[in-house]
Amino acid sequence: MKIPKADSGITSLFQELTPTDTAVTSKKMFGQPAAFAHGNLFMGVFGESMFVRLSEPDRIDAKAKGGFVPFEPMPGRPMREYWVFPRSMIEDPVEARRWVSRSLKYALSLPPKRAKTGSK
Repeated sequence: MKIPKADSGITSLFQELTPTDTAVTSKKMFGQPAAFAHGNLFMGVFGESMFVRLSEPDRIDAKAKGGFVPFEPMPGRPMREYWVFPRSMIEDPVEARRWVSRSLKYALSLPPKRAKTGSK
């Protein structure tokens, strides 16, 4: 499977939308920018798309809003809680920021992930 290169416009929007909360860290996932809260992935870039992690009620709202699609980095293997912003959202940073806020709130409600310790 070939992973698409991160779009520079989407990457800039990601940087603009990433919250400055002290619980938030940024690092690469799939070789592309991603944001984590207490170790839990809550938003990221994949090629020309930006995705967010949503709670069950927010996923229902996203489906009702229309345009959101499940994030599927590998065909046939969707990441259940993750949804791709519709193009209209990419063009409306105010609305995108609202959804990022919802995503961060959900990520902060999850138990923190422990740092992995590897033995080499």
